[in-house]
Amino acid sequence: MTAKTKHETSAHPCFNRKASAGCGRAHLPVAPRCNIQCNYCNRKYDCVNESRPGVTSAVLKPWQAVAYLGRVLEADPRIRVAGIAGPGDPLANPVETLETLRLVRRDFPHLMLCLSTNGLGALEYLDDLAALGLTHATVTMNAIDPEIAGQIYSWVRDGNVVYRNAAGAALLIERQLATIKGFVARGIAVKVNCIAVPGVNERHIVKVAKAVAKLGADIFNCIPLLPAADTPFAGLGQPSKELIQDIRLQAGEYIPQMTHCQRCRSDAVGLLHKDKSQKLAPVLAACSGLAPSPSATRLYVAVATREGMLVNQHLGEARRLQIWKQTDAGAELVETRATPPAGNGPGRWENLARVLDDCRAVLVGALGDSPRAILEASGVKPIECAGLIQTAVETVFAGGNPIILKGRDKSHAVSCRGSGGGC
Repeated sequence: MTAKTKHETSAHPCFNRKASAGCGRAHLPVAPRCNIQCNYCNRKYDCVNESRPGVTSAVLKPWQAVAYLGRVLEADPRIRVAGIAGPGDPLANPVETLETLRLVRRDFPHLMLCLSTNGLGALEYLDDLAALGLTHATVTMNAIDPEIAGQIYSWVRDGNVVYRNAAGAALLIERQLATIKGFVARGIAVKVNCIAVPGVNERHIVKVAKAVAKLGADIFNCIPLLPAADTPFAGLGQPSKELIQDIRLQAGEYIPQMTHCQRCRSDAVGLLHKDKSQKLAPVLAACSGLAPSPSATRLYVAVATREGMLVNQHLGEARRLQIWKQTDAGAELVETRATPPAGNGPGRWENLARVLDDCRAVLVGALGDSPRAILEASGVKPIECAGLIQTAVETVFAGGNPIILKGRDKSHAVSCRGSGGGC
């Protein structure tokens, strides 16, 4: 760890037991999808009364998460950490996770940033996370032996390929070890969570602790299984306190132990021992219904157009976008902006989201699923429509939806050849 990270870790409630008495955390539930299926995990996460990892009373978009965080800080100024811990895996939802961290860093620079991951999809985002200022990460790793891990996971999905049993476990373990090493190399403090499953891995956990200690992990958290209904491990009992104490004692020879874990929900908020997730559930629910903010930071509407008069261009083909603002007279063109060059996969659309970070919407003739998801996650609403730009933009500023215009001027859009002749 860097000196700065060590200093911050002293105030992180999960990394320092003393800090947990006066420093709180707020989990932002923006990551619903997961890329593995654990045999102890129930995907029914929409719950107010149940307290276990992976549970939340609502899922937020990135801009909603920032609005929620602002209200949380008003209710509890002791919050020192903003984290993302699900309800799925944050890095199985990289667009939402990275955009949320970017917005939190921008609006609340005094907060530490944290996330929890299974490690499968983390490697390609390590540099992005470090650049955003992530200070702490938790990697859940339940075994270093594929045969043991294969009993804990039903499947592991890498891209479009699903692996099962020991094959999937071997891939997961390889990625987890590389992820821990990558976090450590970037000065990010690492906690390793390990679920103690009776009859499966409880006698193997010390080996996990020894392995991650060699990679530079900072703290180890042995968590007793909490059987969840409708899961393969639902019938297993919880391991005894004596067993957990014995595991921690042995593992503690290699790495410091966390002994104050509360098995936090994905929407946990407040101090570890005084969680306010139920109290703030109505605030979370209210924020989950918020639209992208048309505030002072979202003054404009972007438009993809071939000839400058009609909304008629596919976003992927647009080399420049018109930028419009609202006026007393209706709407006014203020500038054009270059779009990022083609290529670079999703990175192109992430760069475009930054280009349009002061725009509430972008009007296009058409666009693909990837740019739509990335722009929506950043707070820019993509709208497919056709017709006169002036009319469409004024409709957006008036709070309407110009999608009703689609097809009205379709013949003009089809016949236009981009000559600038006005069609």
